[in-house]
Amino acid sequence: MIDHVRPTQLPAWFAAAAPQGGRPLVLDVREPWELQTASVRADGFDLLAIPMGELPGRLAELDRSRPTACLCHHGARSLRVAAFLEHHGFESLANITGGIDAWSHECDPGVPRY
Repeated sequence: MIDHVRPTQLPAWFAAAAPQGGRPLVLDVREPWELQTASVRADGFDLLAIPMGELPGRLAELDRSRPTACLCHHGARSLRVAAFLEHHGFESLANITGGIDAWSHECDPGVPRY
């Protein structure tokens, strides 16, 4: 099942998904130019950028048992990626609803909006 979490809900989701204090992952599936435009600061999680189109070839880089929250610009691409990961046996998944745009609005206004 894919959970839908707003950026402000992410710390609570991580706490529930990784109760033993394991290091959760935010998987940023945006394109390189988007990462150069705006990026989040990893705080309490690891951050890994793999563009959506590269994910099938890089799937082995990810741990299926690690809590993973997917991030894109507004949440559509990341939802597709979360569904792809679920199909490939990933256990604990979330889509960050509203994407980095919502992150800028809700969590860190220093993240540029585009």
